[in-house]
Amino acid sequence: MEQRINFQEKGPGAIKTLFHIGAYLKRSLIEVPLQELVSFRVSQINGCAYCLDMHSKDARSHGETEQRLYALSAWRETAFFTTRERAALAWAEAVTACHIPDDIYIRVKEQFTDEELVDLTLVVASINSWNRFNIAFTRPDAVGTYQVGQFG
Repeated sequence: MEQRINFQEKGPGAIKTLFHIGAYLKRSLIEVPLQELVSFRVSQINGCAYCLDMHSKDARSHGETEQRLYALSAWRETAFFTTRERAALAWAEAVTACHIPDDIYIRVKEQFTDEELVDLTLVVASINSWNRFNIAFTRPDAVGTYQVGQFG
């Protein structure tokens, strides 16, 4: 594989902006374990190996179980997820696909306040951005190297 640029070195302003979004989200109304679950699911959809590695490790560090992570791509067929988590996962999938049917909007509005819904949407937008950067520039040998807490 041809050497890819180090996007964190070559685009520090852009990446700093994404890190600022992450810092905001850590203080947001959306609980961090749910953010990790959403980030893992969106990374599955986008096929981002680096982010799957990162968010599986971070999710487990916040108490997530292996069973739920293994079943996440089939969350609709399990009883492992709460109503709030199901609404968030449906919202994350819809926002990632850029198509939000009314029934999904209604379901998520039953579980999240307006401010929470804005923050949840920012979680989805942020992980989609990270997925694009990592898919475009991360070398396969970087996958698996992430350590919990590595980026703050």
